[in-house]
Amino acid sequence: MIRIFKLAIRNLMRYKRRTLLTSLLITLGVLMVILFSGLSGSFKAMMVGQITDANLSQIQIHKKGYVSSMDSVPLNLNLSPKAYKTVEKVLKNNPAVAAWAPRIKLGAMLSNFTETTNIRLNAVDPEKEIRVCPNVGDRMVFQKSGPQTDAWEKRIKPGEIVIPDKLAKGMKIKLGDAVVLVANNREGSVNGLNFVVGGITETIVGPQGKEGYMHIKDARSLLRMEKPEVTEVAVRLKNFDQLDRVQADLKSELSAFKNQKGKPAFEIHTWEKLSPFYNIARMIDLMSITMKLIMVAIVLISILNVMIMSVYERVREIGTMSAIGTTPSKIMGLFLAEGITLGMFSIVLGNIIGLGGIFLLNIYPIRFSFARMDNLLLTPSVDFSDLLWLAGVVLLVSIFASLQPAYKASRMEPVDALGHV
Repeated sequence: MIRIFKLAIRNLMRYKRRTLLTSLLITLGVLMVILFSGLSGSFKAMMVGQITDANLSQIQIHKKGYVSSMDSVPLNLNLSPKAYKTVEKVLKNNPAVAAWAPRIKLGAMLSNFTETTNIRLNAVDPEKEIRVCPNVGDRMVFQKSGPQTDAWEKRIKPGEIVIPDKLAKGMKIKLGDAVVLVANNREGSVNGLNFVVGGITETIVGPQGKEGYMHIKDARSLLRMEKPEVTEVAVRLKNFDQLDRVQADLKSELSAFKNQKGKPAFEIHTWEKLSPFYNIARMIDLMSITMKLIMVAIVLISILNVMIMSVYERVREIGTMSAIGTTPSKIMGLFLAEGITLGMFSIVLGNIIGLGGIFLLNIYPIRFSFARMDNLLLTPSVDFSDLLWLAGVVLLVSIFASLQPAYKASRMEPVDALGHV
């Protein structure tokens, strides 16, 4: 076996220019896949992290039917205190759950005593919310009345609200200004309360990114809730990679609880169902697959071309080998070894250059803006399993591309081959 590969290397070096050009072409394909996979994977992971850690959360639990009508912010589909305790009990018993937080979603009219407009609000328990969405305060600016080093959960205070920056600019509202919120509760009763603008938040991608924030106690007072209802329960996991499995487990446990009509009382959704960015994430995955298919085509065409030319140029040599008693299987093995050697050399070279490129991109990171988020950094990385998968694909394609020329060479008749001009 070792002798066959030595002969294969010698035969490849007989045509150095062709071998080098072919190897560089395959190496370029491997390099493109590594760099694109690293960059696209980094972009996807960063954006998913921004969306789930800043405002959406990884999993949300609602009363059955809420998500289909969430645009209207229906208060009649809130979870009762008993239902919330049921959800809490299920979450406590699941070891994969790291934290959860209650939220109230509501629509209201905001007035600065000169103009009035509608606003969507996300009422939260700050201390619990920060555990579910640790980056929630990164895009907010607060009043300077307290130390700027105060944690986010200490800066969301009862009596204060955080409004979206576009709304603040449009109505010329500044930090510390007094405003009035007017809202209808589930019975249709109207109530209004005075608030102070304690913070301004940047708008991010998705409908949830346009919401303001307030303390959950203020929301219950504004809506005149007799009991502490919640609209949704936001959930964070210890390991994001277990998202689908944990969702299935929670869905299975919560399905045991029925409403008065005998149907499931709860519905559970991951961020993928709730965010429009999921379609972008799918496009990123599709582009990654496309790049890998292009790489496979490059390897297939390159090695097939080299091996066909090699067989055509060495017909008389093949005839001589057959005439002195070399078996067809050994001739076939020799040409297969040439294709495999060419593929292996290209894999090693492509991996070295690709990992070098990933290393440089981490030293000199790419900065870009996405929607309202500025100065984002891409820190690409490649898993060892991805490199093994890539090497396996290149080797398989190399073998497949070499089979037809190798088979043709092994089936040549010695007399015909020796007479070839």
